[in-house]
Amino acid sequence: MALEPAGPARLVRCGQKDELYRSGLRSGAGAALHSLAGAKKWLEWRKEIELLSDVAYFVLTTLSGYQTLGEEYVNIVQVDSTKKRVPSFLRRAAFIALHTVLPYCLEKGLLHLEHELQAEAESSTLQSTSARGLSSRTLIRNWMQKQVGQLTEEQKKRGLQVVHVLKQCIPLLHRLHLAVFYMSGTFYHLSKRIAGISYLRFGGLQGEDQSIRSSYKFLGIISLFHLLLTLGVQLYSFKQKQRARQDWKLHRSLAHQKKMTTEKTAGHHSRCILCLEERRHTTATPCGHLFCWECITEWCNTRTECPLCREKFHPQKLIYLRHYQL
Repeated sequence: MALEPAGPARLVRCGQKDELYRSGLRSGAGAALHSLAGAKKWLEWRKEIELLSDVAYFVLTTLSGYQTLGEEYVNIVQVDSTKKRVPSFLRRAAFIALHTVLPYCLEKGLLHLEHELQAEAESSTLQSTSARGLSSRTLIRNWMQKQVGQLTEEQKKRGLQVVHVLKQCIPLLHRLHLAVFYMSGTFYHLSKRIAGISYLRFGGLQGEDQSIRSSYKFLGIISLFHLLLTLGVQLYSFKQKQRARQDWKLHRSLAHQKKMTTEKTAGHHSRCILCLEERRHTTATPCGHLFCWECITEWCNTRTECPLCREKFHPQKLIYLRHYQL
């Protein structure tokens, strides 16, 4: 029986079926940990339990040389780049690491790095939080804290911006890969594309998959157009923010002098808790706390919450108080 390349419809159904069984396995493992160790341990190790469940699923199927339940459901088999042989053990192991371990490490690494950079930048504000977390620090987090402690204030600020950009770019990369898959119909997962694992189908009607490829190509074009539109909006917003920041710096000195003169005349001295200087261009958050316009907008680049009470809000909700004298 001749084998043909699997179409995008089969690959999507395979991925959905595998995700269904993996979700069930993660749920069962989490429930077992919850019942044995309690809710606190379950919350603390939830991500690790999900990782171990995913690794166990693929080790018992792909790494062992068997079909996954999703692959068996749609009658497809894995092949390497030659499309004549089953992927080697190392290739399958690389796929599992890229598909499960790498996303976990990337998410945890960015989260810890962001936490350490913010903790260093706000050491006075987060001192109690850091003290509570010292006992649970791992060796890697201690090393990361030591490296961050050697950075200058400017490097920490740049590092926070880089982390923020990476967290925004990773979902966009997945959306781009999904759009490419809809148009090409070969690699549904980015990890399989990197590992060079594709699929052949057996069974079914001749030309069954080819009949719907045009629909998936159209969907891919729409997805790509939507992604480009999203990027365009984000770039435009970034340029507008940069332009506003440049205008602010241009008039900052004059405005600050006028503000200081007015405040001295009124006999009132109000300080911004972020820069610890007299407030310039007073701006209010939705929760009612006051900061400098530049300080609170820079804060919102990395954290969309009030520095004082931690109430979440959108940066668009900031209120610039014109002619504020109190």
